[in-house]
Amino acid sequence: QRGVIGVDEADAEEIEMHGARQVAVGKVFGRPQVDHERLVLGGQHMRQLVRVDQQVGHVKNYISRATHVIVIDADSGKQVGDITDTPGVHGIALAPEFERGFVSNGREGTVSIFDLNTLKTLSKVKVGDNPDAILYDPASKRVFTFNGRSHDASALDASKGEVVGTIKLDGKPEFAVSDGKGGVWVNIEDKNEVQAIDPNKLTVTRIWPLTNCEAPSGLALDKDHRRLFSGCSDNKTMAISDVDAGKVIATAPICNGTDATAYDDEAGLAFASCHDGNIAVLHEDSPNKFSVAETVPTQEGARTMALDPKTHNLYTVTAKFGPAPAATADHCTASRGEPKTSSRSGDIPRDGALRPSRSRLFLPMRR
Repeated sequence: QRGVIGVDEADAEEIEMHGARQVAVGKVFGRPQVDHERLVLGGQHMRQLVRVDQQVGHVKNYISRATHVIVIDADSGKQVGDITDTPGVHGIALAPEFERGFVSNGREGTVSIFDLNTLKTLSKVKVGDNPDAILYDPASKRVFTFNGRSHDASALDASKGEVVGTIKLDGKPEFAVSDGKGGVWVNIEDKNEVQAIDPNKLTVTRIWPLTNCEAPSGLALDKDHRRLFSGCSDNKTMAISDVDAGKVIATAPICNGTDATAYDDEAGLAFASCHDGNIAVLHEDSPNKFSVAETVPTQEGARTMALDPKTHNLYTVTAKFGPAPAATADHCTASRGEPKTSSRSGDIPRDGALRPSRSRLFLPMRR
């Protein structure tokens, strides 16, 4: 087995990946082990999200970078495509049964639809205001964008590429998950809650508070035991919910500034990638009991993450920032009492205080 954590540092961008699940599982069984390899990608854009595609013959990584999405072959480490004209790109969803991919473009409120084989853009569709997270639900055969400013979700027919409805939400949505059987759940970041959605009827069916969780962002699902893992970015906590009971059943400490979570069904491990340069690994001892199995060091800023459930490789990206520039009349620094820029994943600094210096992608090494 090989596990992967992806890290990205940005001047001529690179991405690095080293072993995540392998480290975690090795630690549990007394065999800690890390492999890593580096690949220079080139480019200057900030990163936002990494997405794994294991269903078209071999593994591809989709990495969103401000205005375009680069596609990397995970085996060779080579770039195999570039999906352009995706302003303010946030997320990527894949519908392999229709050979289509979908990109949420936050800046222009659209979704780019592309061909999974050629990586060519087929069309653009207007959705809500500032689409962020995006997912494909195989039960309804619909793609959902979760729109941060309009506080709603747009539903698209994956086969036709058309908007079929809008779901009003209770606040600002973050990440969402589907069980593939008619259930969709989404974190509501500014209300510290989860909303359950019926993807066929396009209605909210349940809302529950995330106790002791501040600013839930990443979301993952244990489909067998029907447990949700909400990463709480503001208070270093993972909140675990029973989706059938509609309540939090446990919390666990994690690293600082998480933005993404993942769950490996085979290993029984939940992951949270954090801005402080760590991935927290939780073991599901039982459906109602969870313990900290490992904390894996990555690189500062490595908040976004994706798990390949077939290879058990885990990927994450980040940027290494250079020193803050001197203050000017137009760009004052936070130290003088001016507003600070957000450090959340994918936020592009408005005051010029942060500058990507280089970025890296970590790819797995075979042993």
